[in-house]
Amino acid sequence: TDEGRKTLKERPERLKEVNKEVESMGAKVVSQFAVLGGYDFINIIDAPTNEVMSRLSMELGSRGTIKVTTYPAMEIGAFVDMLQGKVPSGS
Repeated sequence: TDEGRKTLKERPERLKEVNKEVESMGAKVVSQFAVLGGYDFINIIDAPTNEVMSRLSMELGSRGTIKVTTYPAMEIGAFVDMLQGKVPSGS
């Protein structure tokens, strides 16, 4: 958001502070990219469940400084296993 861009311009270190908050909620920032186009940043976040990611999105998004779009993903091997009807490990 405009407010988020203002915050980052004044305090670029805020990005690392938010990463620590993400970890405190049970997820981990794997990669971050500043991009051009419709989005300013892309963050690859590893969360143990969609519920953890939902909480994270709500917590950070409720501040009004970012707009969050999530794309739940799975590794290709797990995707192929799912297509072949294999049961995920740990189940």
